[in-house]
Amino acid sequence: MKAPQKICRLDDIPVLGARRVARPGGFDVAVFRTADDRVFALLDRCPHKGGPLSQGIVFGDSVACPLHNWTIGLRDGNAMAPDHGCTTPFAVSVVDGQIFLDAHELATRALRESQATA
Repeated sequence: MKAPQKICRLDDIPVLGARRVARPGGFDVAVFRTADDRVFALLDRCPHKGGPLSQGIVFGDSVACPLHNWTIGLRDGNAMAPDHGCTTPFAVSVVDGQIFLDAHELATRALRESQATA
């Protein structure tokens, strides 16, 4: 992770919950917390119909899209079979209970990809 940007404290995200990180000029990023306090970040857009993954149900290493219940892997953003597609994952780190995303990635990653599919 090159330039870390502090997002929030781990405790700011409920267990099995998510927090949206707004991005100017592009789709938001969803930061997820698992039952065992692992943290993942994905573009807040299901590859199926663009549903807000931050509003989905987190279970294990996955999130269920709130629109059509597609299961998306938190590690890589891939839809689970029989569905197919992928949303963009983001590098995330937790240091001393603080969650960080890469500032450059946050500012640039998936902006063009998202606009092309919107």
